[in-house]
Amino acid sequence: MNSISTVAPQATPSRSTQDWQAADSRHFLHPFTDFQGLARKGARIITRAENIYLWDSEGHKILDAMSGLWCVNVGYGQQSLIDAAAAQMKELPFYNAFFQTATTPAIELAEVLAEISPPQFQHVFFTSSGSEGNDTIVRMVRRYWDVLGQPERQVIIGRKNGYHGSTMAGASLGGMSGMHAQGGLPIPHITHIDQPHWFEHGAGLRGETAGLTPEAFGLKAAGWLEAKILELGADKVAAFIGEPVQGAGGVIVPPASYWPEIQRICDKYGILLVSDEVICGFGRTGQWFGCETMGTKPDLMTFAKGVSSGYIPLGGVLVGERVARVLIEQGGEFNHGFTYSGHPTACAVALANIRLLRELDVVRHVREDVGPYLAQRFAQLNDHPLVGETQSCGMMAAVQLVKDKTTATPFDEALEVGMVCRGHCFGNGLIMRAVGDRMIVAPPLVMTRAQVDEMMGLIRRCLDLTLEDLRKRGWL
Repeated sequence: MNSISTVAPQATPSRSTQDWQAADSRHFLHPFTDFQGLARKGARIITRAENIYLWDSEGHKILDAMSGLWCVNVGYGQQSLIDAAAAQMKELPFYNAFFQTATTPAIELAEVLAEISPPQFQHVFFTSSGSEGNDTIVRMVRRYWDVLGQPERQVIIGRKNGYHGSTMAGASLGGMSGMHAQGGLPIPHITHIDQPHWFEHGAGLRGETAGLTPEAFGLKAAGWLEAKILELGADKVAAFIGEPVQGAGGVIVPPASYWPEIQRICDKYGILLVSDEVICGFGRTGQWFGCETMGTKPDLMTFAKGVSSGYIPLGGVLVGERVARVLIEQGGEFNHGFTYSGHPTACAVALANIRLLRELDVVRHVREDVGPYLAQRFAQLNDHPLVGETQSCGMMAAVQLVKDKTTATPFDEALEVGMVCRGHCFGNGLIMRAVGDRMIVAPPLVMTRAQVDEMMGLIRRCLDLTLEDLRKRGWL
């Protein structure tokens, strides 16, 4: 893939690592963190980045196999995005979208998003994040049914282990038990069905899924939605929300049979289908949006992250015409919004980002070149003694660590084997995320085959180190 000019990495700040860590501990409360534990250990201080690499305050080079946080799709240091931000800040750094006012970057970005998204999407509601986007989904879905004279349709169905953000509504839509244990979640009228993870459900070896092929399991897992609708009453259900590929839950790629059956069930009962594209959007799966990869036609799509490659926060909801026409023609005032909805500088950077994705032909690159190559290389890890399963979709992939691969026997959760592996990754210049005992990557979409090879060499080395470590601990 041809590269675009990047800025040179900046010099490491003059303060020592220890000084930065001490200041961090005194003042900065990190997300999803045991504050006391981090204070004892000290934060990793990242100081600069270029292409797919980071450098810390000690000068260590790190391959960022997670694209920051699933977001730096075009890689670090793209000058065109930096220039777009600077130019917009000089002309109009900010104005709001309240009081019947708009800015030109927001209008232009809305046009471009309508152009690259599936044809049912002609309208956009802007936010600053995916979490805010999913809060908007809750408000918009319930407003839609209220306007139609069916206010009793309040319930939104999500999935266990799904992730839709960490705000009150976003965390409720998601199905992560650790988040629900704090803050009285989920909020009312949100419920969940199980996730479509064939391996987790015994890989067809045990339980109610015994003997099922992945395709048969996909149909069964989709059937859990219909069962839940019938349990609740179809006249009470407003929408179903899901990620095309579950990201933070561990890169769970559903069987090919799953999403078409979900679409059929939503159509049968007239409920809205919401595709959370915060991770899967903007080329990650080999199409502009994950719903295109999975063959669905959602009514609403949440986006963020890759829309600006994370250079500036931006998110939103693409609103299908089924919903938009009701809200526009019958709905009156929609009492919802944010100070930064349609932030002009964020929108200008997003426009530059989408322009660059097109110039580099990134979506095709993922679909036809580097994505299939990543899948091929990950499949080769299946010969490793610790690997029970590999999965991939576009530029997302996962390795399931198991104690016994012949019986798909997992490790005791208390051992936190995934964190052991993650420690070896960090110690060897690789950012690879642990989700339980599932190791995942979502690298920048501009990655080359040579860089995939580099990453895979690091991954295999870290798996070998983990295996050696576990044997020394007597866990194998």
